[in-house]
Amino acid sequence: MLEAAELECERGARTLFRGVSFVLRAGELLRVAGANGSGKTSLLRILCGLARPSAGEVRWKGQPIARLKEDYARELVYIGHAPAVKDDLTPRENLAIGCRLAGQETSGEALAAALERLGVPELPVRKLSQGQRRRAALARLLVSEAPLWLLDEPFAALDAEGISNLNGLIGKHVGGGGAIAFTTHQDAGIAATRVIELS
Repeated sequence: MLEAAELECERGARTLFRGVSFVLRAGELLRVAGANGSGKTSLLRILCGLARPSAGEVRWKGQPIARLKEDYARELVYIGHAPAVKDDLTPRENLAIGCRLAGQETSGEALAAALERLGVPELPVRKLSQGQRRRAALARLLVSEAPLWLLDEPFAALDAEGISNLNGLIGKHVGGGGAIAFTTHQDAGIAATRVIELS
């Protein structure tokens, strides 16, 4: 269970949001909505522990994430707005590094199968389209056993097939008792359990 308690975020002299509170339970899908610049990405970064709130607290299973540190990091997968894959490496090499950094041992066969399922060619990332780069980043979801997914604009740059594949992954994760918080500007054809609107 992920809990946000009275979160506030300031950037410079500007308050992006304040008083954001919610509980995300197993089997729930939360959409974070709002205009550009409203703080959606900042909220996800706070939820995963990459940024600190100006006020308030994030808790995982009742414990502040600031205390849990690496234990919390192993419980989640965060995929940011940018694909965050290295141009000079292949998708498989990128995925292997991501798994190692998360403390997860994954076989080469499992990595290859995840990339193949999402239609990612085994070329240096610099030769891939933006949609293929996004798919390469999303392959992390196929090999992860983490119960919590935090996804910032996961549908960006995906074609219809990619959106359908991602919707299937999201549905399977939530149906299996996982929890997801995501942002999106587009209608991806998936119904969230609830929506938080930042303004």
